[in-house]
Amino acid sequence: MNDAARTLISKAMETAKPPVEFSAYAPSNIALSKYWGKRDAARNLPLNSSLSISLAEWGSHTTVRPSSDGRDHVSLNGETLSATSKFAIKALKFADLFRGGKDIPLVIDTRNTIPTAAGLASSASGFAALTRALCGAFGLDLSESEMSLIARIGSGSATRSFWHGFARWDKGEAEDGSDSFAQPLAYNWPEFRIAIVAVDVGPKSHSSRDGMNHTVATSPLFATWPDQAEADCKAIEQAVADQDFPVLGALAEANALAMHATMQAARPALSYLTSDSWAILERLWQARQDGLEAYATMDAGANVKLLFLQDSEVNVLSLFPEAQVIDPFGAL
Repeated sequence: MNDAARTLISKAMETAKPPVEFSAYAPSNIALSKYWGKRDAARNLPLNSSLSISLAEWGSHTTVRPSSDGRDHVSLNGETLSATSKFAIKALKFADLFRGGKDIPLVIDTRNTIPTAAGLASSASGFAALTRALCGAFGLDLSESEMSLIARIGSGSATRSFWHGFARWDKGEAEDGSDSFAQPLAYNWPEFRIAIVAVDVGPKSHSSRDGMNHTVATSPLFATWPDQAEADCKAIEQAVADQDFPVLGALAEANALAMHATMQAARPALSYLTSDSWAILERLWQARQDGLEAYATMDAGANVKLLFLQDSEVNVLSLFPEAQVIDPFGAL
């Protein structure tokens, strides 16, 4: 298969050095305009572009170093994992892209700073941090955009986790995925805030990948999604550039609800949102009618993320005292 990411790694590895210990960090991210649906599942290429905001210190710290005993080792949050665990299998399979069939045993140590109680997945920050750490360990001279392209193999949303602040993942047009990677958006918005309102911190009944495939295959509403999502992405980027929060918030909320509508119209129906999720949205919508300038976005899960500006933080926490607030530009 002609894949730009794999070709890029192979070429870079021609001048690679023996691995050394290297540590890297990547923040998690929340999509303000969603990626939902693939034009090429094998290459993890999306049907539409997407735009995200990072989560500052919520992310993944990963260290890669050569193994001293000739065996691979993977640890997560201080716990050594079995080689048959899902996380270890995915991490080592990704590392194999850099080893190119050679016997190069590695130790991969990942620590997530995303609170378990937040109910957020760490795959985006995890694969971004692992990509950075592997490139650093082997001494590869790759740009962040090139690393973003490589991280897409592990997780689509990882493409957007190489920077603090806003990032846009372009869907691209090339068959080999050579133009499908993310880039940072040079907009600083210190007043921007995100609050995570956790509903369900357990594993999802359907993985995002399975849910996406089922929606694409069976939902009669999905046909209009890619074009609308692409238009939303462009409009949200313009709202970011203009620092027009009401427009950005309204678009992000509508985009998320449209994505969930495609799932609910799937056959059989798929719903990640629970009664508790809807109760949070109803409470938010009532508060917005009463003057609160805050909006919601939801990924493929039950948890609700609130978008607002700093001057609304007291009111948001009064309404949702359980929420965890993130200052995405505090790390800049």
